[in-house]
Amino acid sequence: MGLFSKTTPKEKLQKKYEKLMKESYTLSKTNRKASDEKAAEADKVLKAIEAL
Repeated sequence: MGLFSKTTPKEKLQKKYEKLMKESYTLSKTNRKASDEKAAEADKVLKAIEAL
């Protein structure tokens, strides 16, 4: 990856998906409802990735 390389929209969505899944996992230990909401949000991002 070069210094000025651009990330594609798909790469951006993949990073967002990974971040949401990590947050969901962390929340699953303390707040199940919030964890489910993050997982649902991540699922929407995954569907957007598949649509590309």
